[in-house]
Amino acid sequence: MPKVVDPRQRREAIADAVLAVVARHGLEAASLRNVADEAGLAIGSVRHYFDGHDELIIFAAHELNRRVLDRVRSHAAAIVATFDVSGGRAERRRLSADLLAEWLPLDESRHREAVLRHTFAVAARTRPELRPQTQSLRDSMSGIVHRVLSEARDAGGLAAAVDVDRESRRLCALLDGLALHAVTATEPPRPAELREVLRYHIETLI
Repeated sequence: MPKVVDPRQRREAIADAVLAVVARHGLEAASLRNVADEAGLAIGSVRHYFDGHDELIIFAAHELNRRVLDRVRSHAAAIVATFDVSGGRAERRRLSADLLAEWLPLDESRHREAVLRHTFAVAARTRPELRPQTQSLRDSMSGIVHRVLSEARDAGGLAAAVDVDRESRRLCALLDGLALHAVTATEPPRPAELREVLRYHIETLI
């Protein structure tokens, strides 16, 4: 009896392979052949789902965004479930910094994600087909950041005069800058240093 292949699982496995190749060797290395080899598939199996390199890359960028957002939402749900209101402002600061640190390269998985986000963002300058996906990656971050600051303001942890839109842009720029520095610097900052900078900034706001 022929093996039954779940199309969704197969596409996710191919996305895994694309992201692995791009993280190690760059965007142009993600050919159908290289992706098939990485996934342990025949090239025809990849062609069955994707017509070529561009379609592979667009799907992989979309999948990256979905995975990051799913993880952040899961983290946010866990925070809501365990939040201790008696902890007051200190508790809110700690949990906010912990949630926003999801965009920092604090471990191997998030380091690879930061490399991929940067790679896709740079490529989108000259590859318009990638711009919707890279914009979606930015929007995911800015939406969560804006929500964190808005909820802090509503809880009285942020001065009423604070411009949440402007502060959200500033905090997103900080997260982007820390992540980029961590994945490109000759001597990258340690995870503890990244956390400390983010924590300090949160304390100036919330």
